[in-house]
Amino acid sequence: MSDTKQAAVLGSPIAHSLSPVLHRAAYDELGLDGWEYGRFDVDEAGLPAFMDTLDAGWAGLSLTMPLKRAVIPLLDAISDTAASVEAVNTVVVTGDGRRVGDNTDIPGMQAALRERGVTQVERAAVLGAGATASSALAALSRVCTGEVTAYVRSAARADEMRGWGERLGVAVRTAPWDDAARAFEAPLVIATTPAGTTDALAGAVPDAPGTLFDVLYEPWPTALAAAWSERGGAVVGGLDLLVHQAVLQVEQMTGRSPAPLAAMRAAGEAALAAR
Repeated sequence: MSDTKQAAVLGSPIAHSLSPVLHRAAYDELGLDGWEYGRFDVDEAGLPAFMDTLDAGWAGLSLTMPLKRAVIPLLDAISDTAASVEAVNTVVVTGDGRRVGDNTDIPGMQAALRERGVTQVERAAVLGAGATASSALAALSRVCTGEVTAYVRSAARADEMRGWGERLGVAVRTAPWDDAARAFEAPLVIATTPAGTTDALAGAVPDAPGTLFDVLYEPWPTALAAAWSERGGAVVGGLDLLVHQAVLQVEQMTGRSPAPLAAMRAAGEAALAAR
């Protein structure tokens, strides 16, 4: 199959993104010889002009920060999943030129957990309260049957997380960051904070912990993930999330399913090892 199509990841900064590696590996495996996947540094101010360049030669876009909310007014439609967290990480350009937004982070999180045998838990904890935390709550709405405790740094963040919980149908209790080590009592912990934030908590990991989902993939392992593994706990990493959400993007943009998960993961691991 040699029809030429273009896709790309947009964000700012964007040089670190592994998305081109993953998507190009998928194209190679699927025999999409004419397909190209680029990387463009685009901020919120430059996004409208970039969106205006999308024509029939484009298959779609992957979006990272700070564009996941900024893109919404520029689209013709968004999925219910994207609307639930007001965040779009995937844009598909349809055959009739419409630009449709979706969020593959949420089902990607669920798929990454399912791959490690986590399909349902009675309670969970979330470390952090940023944009990724709202996606984590959305994923937990499909996985957690009971209460989710969010450990946050401010009253404003606590209000935000409780608001997301109400919107997503998740029972959210908030607790101060100073008590974050208490999170490890839960059978599932999702760490959504920037690099280095949870390092000080590594010494508090208990014996026989449950499952840790740390959304970072560089540096890896984080101090927390390493301590978790040493104590026998299951760890799901940021590369797992990146690959699973990219699999769904490839399927939507190419119309080919299933996307080659193993080849994409291998390409991502090799690229990280080379850094």
